[in-house]
Amino acid sequence: MTLPVFDAAAIERAVTSRLVLDTVRAALIAHAEGRTSVPPPLHLDFPEADGDCHVKAGRIAGAADFTVKIATGFYGNPARGLPANHGLVCVISARTGAPRALLDDRGLLTAWRTAAAGALITHAMARPAAGTLAVFGTGEQARLQALWLAGLRPLGPVLVHGRTPDKARALCEALAAHGLAARPAAAAEAARADMIITATPAASPVLDAAMVRPGAHVTGIGTDMPHKNELPPALFHRARLIATDDHAQCLDHGDFGHAVRAGSAAEDADIAAGLLLKAPVDRPDTAITVADLTGVGALDAALASAVLRRLRE
Repeated sequence: MTLPVFDAAAIERAVTSRLVLDTVRAALIAHAEGRTSVPPPLHLDFPEADGDCHVKAGRIAGAADFTVKIATGFYGNPARGLPANHGLVCVISARTGAPRALLDDRGLLTAWRTAAAGALITHAMARPAAGTLAVFGTGEQARLQALWLAGLRPLGPVLVHGRTPDKARALCEALAAHGLAARPAAAAEAARADMIITATPAASPVLDAAMVRPGAHVTGIGTDMPHKNELPPALFHRARLIATDDHAQCLDHGDFGHAVRAGSAAEDADIAAGLLLKAPVDRPDTAITVADLTGVGALDAALASAVLRRLRE
């Protein structure tokens, strides 16, 4: 029997943002409630090519399938006319162990589940009246974070901070094409937004914790390997509420772990992000809140299964 292979074009035609958001939300809640199985991810680093590779596996208890996913980020690719991200997902029966399908998505499902997780947790943790968004980063994930959050709440000005002015302007133009009022901003201005999302491969913090104002929410999504670091430890020291998508992962190679090792946060200072999606967040308007998202294999499993069902319909 030939293993079915579905390419990125077929996946894009079949999947809606609502399917992704609902699936990721349910998977984050399941993970927070201990209804998942997620082994530690495998990391490979390619410094000579400015690239990295992640292999993640996971399942949700009772689900018919589990998945093994390969996702790569080679950040010099755009200069070569190639996408920065690639990947594929193997969907495997949890009852027989037989592979069911290969989703040759070129990293699309990883991008979508990351965008959905970031948007969901930012929306849940930010003040209801928060409107100004700052995005640190100028790549595809920075674009998706802004667009998916805009689908959950009204956004005022979107401030884009990037190391390359041309890329920052290009992202602003792309967001403007979707009706968002976006403009480039210096790091100090961006750090004072109501909501901040960092989506970079940075190895050192991209914003100054002292510039983040009371009442702001910050979501970091780029620190998914030990050598990466987007959010400064001092920000966690100022935070009233800290959420992590996976406690052990974030301690091992997330920004939360950097803060704990620096003595800026206690090891038990975090709460599972999925629990915050089940009930409204109790937060004073002046509180700073932070979410550290490192990517959980159970989300990949849930989304791949949902996508495969849709494709086979």
